[in-house]
Amino acid sequence: MDPLEIEPAFSLSTADDPLTSPFTTLNDLCYELSSLQDLASRGSWRSILDKVDRARKQSLLSKPHEHLTYLAYNSLSLVKLRRFADAAAEIDSMDDDLDSPLYRYESYVQNYPNRRGSMVPFVLRWIHAELPSKLGKQQETLDRFYKLLDFVRTNLNQKMSNEDDDGLNVSVNLWRRRENFVVNSIISHHLGRKEYGVCQKLINDMIRRNEEVKNNPNSSSNVVLLSKLGYIKMQYGDVEGAKATFDRIEKMIVMDDGKEKTEMKNLVSRNKALIYLVGKDYVSAVREYGECIERDGSDMVAINNKAICLMYLRELSGSIQVLEKALEIVPTVALNETVVVNLCSMYELAYVNHSDIKRTLSNWISKVAPDDFDSSSTRIV
Repeated sequence: MDPLEIEPAFSLSTADDPLTSPFTTLNDLCYELSSLQDLASRGSWRSILDKVDRARKQSLLSKPHEHLTYLAYNSLSLVKLRRFADAAAEIDSMDDDLDSPLYRYESYVQNYPNRRGSMVPFVLRWIHAELPSKLGKQQETLDRFYKLLDFVRTNLNQKMSNEDDDGLNVSVNLWRRRENFVVNSIISHHLGRKEYGVCQKLINDMIRRNEEVKNNPNSSSNVVLLSKLGYIKMQYGDVEGAKATFDRIEKMIVMDDGKEKTEMKNLVSRNKALIYLVGKDYVSAVREYGECIERDGSDMVAINNKAICLMYLRELSGSIQVLEKALEIVPTVALNETVVVNLCSMYELAYVNHSDIKRTLSNWISKVAPDDFDSSSTRIV
């Protein structure tokens, strides 16, 4: 699950099974929801702000869950645009207790006669937890994320008590994905504080929880968690421990065909390349990243890192070509600040007239980039 997707409030925020929803279109769930989702998918965050503002001023939102859905889109758009203080003001307009009766369907029987549970979109809970860190309040973010994890696990346990024998209940799997996501968010914040021991404990506990699930369709989460464990070991210098973890991952993956298996194969190759990078064996790292790109031409981690390795090998023209080709072939995937910063750095090393080249790149970016793209990454003075 992409944590920043906003699920329809009726289908995924209630205690009901989403598959039993009587609604057939997104707009049946919430006023012009399909339009909001389309704008979000295109990164048109400013247009979302305008749309929400117009809907509020014209009193177009008639039900409580619609107000919450629009608040979620508005808050997410403000976060995407790095307007964190404004996003905090949006969140502060709510009761600090997101489980308040104010936000439960059964409190509005006249509107929702047959529904129960929370109508708060999950993304609002995530923003509520994440936002303090953007305002310099790291500990408050961690406290809120641990509270969110308790909320997720409580709901997961409730769903599991009603789970079908085959273990493939849609709602259960949704809450498992949310659990994995929240744990990963917590790990990222502890990692930023260099609290490696806490990170390892969280990862090992989550791996154990995933392994206890019979026929878990999200079992690939353990592979990702193990990779993160390997990266953490490398950060505090345990290269051999990281290599052993990466070897364990390779043995876990069955090399079959299919999109997910391609992603897992690339994960193995990127792990190998990372070991080569630490040993300054850039030629071998380039080979591993090249294999990733052959399997999946949109693997931007491999593309970016291959270009950096080529730069270390003093093959600037090759490194520039790798990134420019990615921007040409998969612009919606390749266009991120890290890639652009690296490409502009390579321009500065390779060309005397790098300002003109960067300006050309900047003009192209202005036409295709989403609203939240940081234009300063081109470093044009």
